[in-house]
Amino acid sequence: MSDKPGRARRRPISGPPRAEHVGDEAKRRELPLGSAVRRRTPVRAWPAATRQGRTALLAAERAEQAALAQGVRRRTHFLALLCVIVAVSAVVALLGTVGLLAESRSRPLTPAEQQRYKQEEIARRWQAWPAATVFPEEVQYVGLDRAQQYARRVGIAPETRCGQAADTAVGGVLEEHGCVTMLRATYIDQTATFVITVGVAVLKDEESRVSAAEQLSVDDRVGVHPVAFPGTVAERFGPEQRQRNSWVGAGPYIVFSTAGYADGRTRAAVPPEEILHSELWPAARSVGGQIAYFLAEPPKVPRCTQGNVC
Repeated sequence: MSDKPGRARRRPISGPPRAEHVGDEAKRRELPLGSAVRRRTPVRAWPAATRQGRTALLAAERAEQAALAQGVRRRTHFLALLCVIVAVSAVVALLGTVGLLAESRSRPLTPAEQQRYKQEEIARRWQAWPAATVFPEEVQYVGLDRAQQYARRVGIAPETRCGQAADTAVGGVLEEHGCVTMLRATYIDQTATFVITVGVAVLKDEESRVSAAEQLSVDDRVGVHPVAFPGTVAERFGPEQRQRNSWVGAGPYIVFSTAGYADGRTRAAVPPEEILHSELWPAARSVGGQIAYFLAEPPKVPRCTQGNVC
């Protein structure tokens, strides 16, 4: 059998490996630890693998579950308490709103409220009214034979302590029952014959006035001190010129009257029978009564809490 000329026939290679391949494998076996082939590290035992480890793990789990349950209970209690607080606050706010609406809504006045309105209105008149309204410039009174006459105001005195504006027997009682102040003014009749001083004692309330009036003296020689105004018909009207004294209650006020003659005659100089038949005393009582009536006249009471529309 012949081959083609110019080409050598290749034979298979057999036998032991080459020396260079043997050297390469030896080098691979001698590679350091950080190379591709590493040495396996030993595995540490898991704590739960032992009985003691399992017991500790179960105990830890139970403690964690107990803490979690306690936290849930506390949170539930807190939420319940918060809900109660919110509910109570809502009820209080609702009741307050309902009460405010009911109070602010116009409604008819009760009889007790009407009476209280009258008392409060009358009690503040001595401050709310001007002095010229408390003591009008002219006061109508009824003289002898039922004749209508007028007394004219001479002057108004400054406010005075009740104990200083009246005799001791009267002033002491007023002070004891809480008298606030004494207002006084002096009048003369149409003929300028009689001089009349009217004193308004202001008590705290009507109950105090009633208590004080029960203890006032019935002696007509004591009462309010007269007020004289120099340069007028009443300039000679002093304590010695008083002929008689009286008083009348009206609301929280006690209205005193004292009268005398403009010519300066004293009480001792006038015979008792002349006083009894004189027009002086009826005029004095009538003027004092008119001023008391003005002060205690019942006011118009509104029908509703906000006027006359309910």
